[in-house]
Amino acid sequence: MDSSKLMLIALRFNEKINQQDLEGLVELMTDDHTFIDNAGNVTKGKDAMKESWREFFKKFPDYRNEFTSVSVQDNVVVMMGYSVCSFKQLDGPNVWVAKIQGERVSEWRVSWLNER
Repeated sequence: MDSSKLMLIALRFNEKINQQDLEGLVELMTDDHTFIDNAGNVTKGKDAMKESWREFFKKFPDYRNEFTSVSVQDNVVVMMGYSVCSFKQLDGPNVWVAKIQGERVSEWRVSWLNER
């Protein structure tokens, strides 16, 4: 798959996060989808992530990600930017890494670029 297609998959995934579109987000996950947060906590599986995102969206209704740069290497998309959220712990610069498998995201990882 070419890099522009991979990039679009990752950007659509983030768009679903920003829209808090739970069903759209789940559609873009592989069945064995893995989420890794800044602390290194791992959540595996589409069903588990659906519930995690549902709770996250309830707790943080104004959360969104804005990217300032996007690059692609093999099947990995790296996005630099920042999260915007009224909950200060989630507000700030980040790097996201998305692994793409087929036309879905198999892994979504977020790392903070500052201490919060």
